[in-house]
Amino acid sequence: MRLPRIRRANRTDQSDSTDQSDHTENPSVGADAPPGPHRSRRIDFPRAGRHGPRRWLPSWKLVSGLFLLSVGALTGLFVAIYLNVEIPDEHDSARRQATVYYWADGSRMVSVGDVNRQDITLAQMPKSLRSAVIAAENADFYSDAGVSVTGIARAAVNIVKGKETQGGSTITQQYVKNTYLSQDQTVSRKVKELFLSLKVSNQKPKSEILQGYLNTSWFGRDSYGVQAASYAYYGVPAKDLNPSQGALLATLLKGADSYDPALSPANRERAEERWSWILDRQVETGSMSAEERAKYTSFPEPKPPVKPTSQAGQTGYLIDITNKYIKSRTGITDKDLAGGGYRVHTTFEKDKVRALTKAVEKVRAERLDPEKRAVDRHVQVGAASVRPEDGAIVAVYGGSDAIEHFSNNADTSGVPAGSAFKPFVYAAALEYGSARKQEAARAAGRDARRPVPTMTAEPMSLVDLTGPLVDSDNTPFVQTGKKIGLETVKKLAVASGLREESMAKLEPTFSIGTSTPSAVRLASAYTTFLNGGRATEPYSVTRIERDGVAVDGFEKPEARRAMEPHVAATVGAALQQVGWSALGPPKDRKIYYPVLAGKTGPNDRMKSAWFIGATEELSTSVTMFRTKPDVPNLLPMQGVGGPDSERGSAFPPLIWAEYQRTAVPPTSLAEAVPQGLGTVS
Repeated sequence: MRLPRIRRANRTDQSDSTDQSDHTENPSVGADAPPGPHRSRRIDFPRAGRHGPRRWLPSWKLVSGLFLLSVGALTGLFVAIYLNVEIPDEHDSARRQATVYYWADGSRMVSVGDVNRQDITLAQMPKSLRSAVIAAENADFYSDAGVSVTGIARAAVNIVKGKETQGGSTITQQYVKNTYLSQDQTVSRKVKELFLSLKVSNQKPKSEILQGYLNTSWFGRDSYGVQAASYAYYGVPAKDLNPSQGALLATLLKGADSYDPALSPANRERAEERWSWILDRQVETGSMSAEERAKYTSFPEPKPPVKPTSQAGQTGYLIDITNKYIKSRTGITDKDLAGGGYRVHTTFEKDKVRALTKAVEKVRAERLDPEKRAVDRHVQVGAASVRPEDGAIVAVYGGSDAIEHFSNNADTSGVPAGSAFKPFVYAAALEYGSARKQEAARAAGRDARRPVPTMTAEPMSLVDLTGPLVDSDNTPFVQTGKKIGLETVKKLAVASGLREESMAKLEPTFSIGTSTPSAVRLASAYTTFLNGGRATEPYSVTRIERDGVAVDGFEKPEARRAMEPHVAATVGAALQQVGWSALGPPKDRKIYYPVLAGKTGPNDRMKSAWFIGATEELSTSVTMFRTKPDVPNLLPMQGVGGPDSERGSAFPPLIWAEYQRTAVPPTSLAEAVPQGLGTVS
C-alpha cells in the first residue's frame, strides 16, 4: 500500500532535500558546479564556474558594491559624528596652572607660567600683519572649509611613526586647538580637531576665527596673542607694528623655540630666512606690491628678551638650565612649560647658590674698580658647581641679574678654556701611550693584562707633562697633540663630558685650549679625574610631575668609562700640584684643601681666565671674561684688576676659595692626607 506524499510548506527544507538528492543521485555534479534552478547565491564569492586563482578574484560588480557600501557607511558615520559634536566652552585662562620649580630640598623656588595675554579686536591688528599670517600659514583661509584633510592624515601618520606632528593645519584648526582642545599630539585629538574645525568654520565668520587665532597663539617670550608678543619683541602695541615687524611675528608662529632670533645664531639665521620668505609670499598672494616689498630689506631686529621679575637674580639662570635639560630629555617645549601644570624638582641647593653669588660679588667689589680703570668695565663672571658623586648641578652663577643680563654665563659656549683644557691632552697622551705599550707587549708575547707604567716611553718618546701643566707651559702640549693626533685628544675630551659642538678646529693650538666649553661642562668633566676615569652627564632635574603623574625620562644618568683608572690618577696627581700652586699653602697648617685644579696662567694669551677646583664634595669651575653686547668678539683681559692680575687669572681662584670655604668647610690636614686624593694607584 502506497502512502500519500506530504507536501512540505517549508521551501528551504524542500530545497535542502532536492540538493541532497541531486548530490546523491547524480554524483557527477560537483560542489563547483553552477547552482541549479532552485539554488541562488547573493554574493558570488568564491566565484562559481571559475577554477584556480581566478576563483578567488572578486568580480568588478562585487568590488564596486563593497566600495559603495563602505563609502555609504563612512559618510553616515561622518554625518552622525558631525551632527552630535558640540562646540565646547573656550578655555578659561584663569584656570591655567603655573609651572612650579622646586629647590633640591623640596621648597618652592619660583612659580612660572601665568598667562601673558591681552585680547584685542581684529581692527586693532594691522592689515599687513593679518596678510603676513595668512600668506605664511594658510593662503586660502578665506575660501577653505576650515580643515586640511591631507594635513590631518599626514599628522596621523607622523604620530604613528613617532615623528613631529606640526604643520599641515589650517588657521581654523590651529584656532580650535588653541581655544577648545589640549596640545596633546595624538590621533584622537586630531580627530576631534577635524570635526570641531568643520563645525566652527560653518558657524563662525572667518574674521572671528582669525581674531581668535591671533589672540590665542603662542609667540614665545611668555606671550600668548599678538598684542603681548608685540610688546615682548618691539615694545609697542600691535597697531603700531610695521609690515616688516609683522612678518617677523608671523615667522614666530612656526615655533618660537626655533625662530626667536635672540636665542641663538642658528635661530637668527632661520628667522631671517623665513621673514624674507613671508614678505615674498605676500607679493605672490597679492597682499603686498613688489614696490612695497622692496622697502623692507633690513631685518627688523627685536629687542632683547626680558625675564619676569620673579626670575630676578640667579633664578632666571637656574630656570634656563632646567628648561634646556627638560627639552633635551623629553618632547616638552617652552610653550608647554609656559602653559603650566608641571611640578619640576631640581638639583639646585639654595644655600650653595647664595654662597656662590656672594663669593663672586665679594671678589668683584674688593678687586675691580670700573670707575678708575677702564679695563675693569664689561667684566663678566660665570660659575658652576657639580656634585662629583652623581653629576648633579648644585649651583650656578650666570651673571649679575637674569632680568638685566640675559645671557647665562654659566652655560655659555663662547669662552676659550685655555690651559684649563690641558689635562685632557695629558690624559689622551697617557691613554695613547698605554695602548701602544700593550700592543708592543702582545707582539712580544708578554701578558698584556699586566699594569703598564703610567709614563709613556718608546715608541712614543713623550715627555712628562706634569711640570708643563703646573707651569702653564704651552710648547710640550702642542707637541704632544701633534704626536698623538688631535682627533685622539678631542675624543677623550668629549668622552669626559665636553660637548662636541664646543670643540674648536683641529689646529696646532687646539691642545692649548681654543675650545669653548661651558662652566657647567668643565666642572662636570673634571670629576672624571676624581672618579677613577668614569664620567657622568651633568643633570639638573630629578623629577617632573603633571596632574600627579610622573613624566618619564628623568632617571639619574649612569657613569661611563672615559679613561683608564691609572690615567685618571696620574693626571689627578698633577692637578693636585696645580691646585697647591694656585691656592698656595694654607695659612693655618691644621686645615688643607685636597683639591684637583685646572687653571689659566700668565702664558695664556686668550681673552679669558679660568679656575676649576674639584674635591670629593664639589667640582666648581669659575670663568672671567669681558664682553660688550655690540662687539662680537671678547675684549682683552690684560690689566683687569691691576697689573698683578695676570690677564685676570688671579680672580677665579679667589672666587673659588671664597665659595668653597662657605659651601664646604675645610677639613683638617690629618683627615685629608690619608684619603690619598689624586695619588697614583
